[in-house]
Amino acid sequence: MSTFKIVAMSGSLRKKSTNTAALRAAQELAPAGVTVEIVEIGDLPLYNEDLRHEGSFPAPAQRLREQIKAADAVLIACPEYNYGVTPALKNALDWCSRPANQPFAYKAVGILGVSGGAAGTARAQSNLRNILVGLDAYAVNQPQVMIGASGSKFDAEGKLHDQASRDFIKAHLEALVKLANKLKS
Repeated sequence: MSTFKIVAMSGSLRKKSTNTAALRAAQELAPAGVTVEIVEIGDLPLYNEDLRHEGSFPAPAQRLREQIKAADAVLIACPEYNYGVTPALKNALDWCSRPANQPFAYKAVGILGVSGGAAGTARAQSNLRNILVGLDAYAVNQPQVMIGASGSKFDAEGKLHDQASRDFIKAHLEALVKLANKLKS
């Protein structure tokens, strides 16, 4: 039996990011036969078309494109900055959006987000869903994972201990696998 591979990226570059911590929780909660690999986006240069030469990309962008292309699905932890996606996440998506085998095309994408406020990351997730349309990707619709009041849901080491949030992540991963398998058939 082959392993179903999910590539996960966090829109937060902070070392103690609760969004990245939620991706680590997803690694623990992945269904049997599913792996979740967290990939790096912090080393990407700012998107600049001049950095592409005759169809090639800077090494970090090429690496990310290949990781996404090789994955069965993608999971994005989407923090909210000023009612939208973070610059780091938008930059990563821009590097993947260029022509020549755009890696998000027909790819299933899961979205989760963590914030300290009560509303979670609803506006940023909505913004991200619009961006994914431009990438020709398919986002999981339900269940949505918006973890608010993060200070009470993660311990000092960054482990997600809130059972309801863990249950939402697990259900979201199951829906992501289901959507990806449906898109493949």
